[in-house]
Amino acid sequence: MAQDKVCLGAIVGVHGIKGEVKIKCFCSDEKHLTAYGALSNEQGDKTFTIRVVGHAKDLLRAKIDGVTDRTQAETYVGIGLYVAKDKLPSLQEEEFYHADLIDLRADNTTGETIGVVNAIYNFGAGDILELKMLDGTLEMLPFNRSFVPVVNIKDGYIIVEMPTYQPQGDDA
Repeated sequence: MAQDKVCLGAIVGVHGIKGEVKIKCFCSDEKHLTAYGALSNEQGDKTFTIRVVGHAKDLLRAKIDGVTDRTQAETYVGIGLYVAKDKLPSLQEEEFYHADLIDLRADNTTGETIGVVNAIYNFGAGDILELKMLDGTLEMLPFNRSFVPVVNIKDGYIIVEMPTYQPQGDDA
């Protein structure tokens, strides 16, 4: 189901003693993390104004307004940083927010429902969809046109071409 918020990053640790936090940024450009104003937690009951102050390996170092020491900063570890989707730019055709894909029904190419989109990952070589199959198992497949030829956010489904295993050599 489409959601009204998009997660732009997550607070994953602290840095130093002056209240800095480490943020894993999910944006294509780290500047987008702070480009849309204050961020909120997933529930929307807390807001954060964040200022990026540096980098720590592949994480951002940031200050949260009002957080002045390490102990206070530690209470924020694990919080996702969300922005209202209506603050984000319009998407081009064939572009999707990950949040819009979660919970979409997954049908095979014959129209049979086989599961739902459970999660989306990117380990560096492109997006991977995790499907929760009707039997409760999890399957992963590349999120590209070969394996996912149809994405229909409006009607709440995707069409997937599941890979098939063909034994080779001694496995036959």
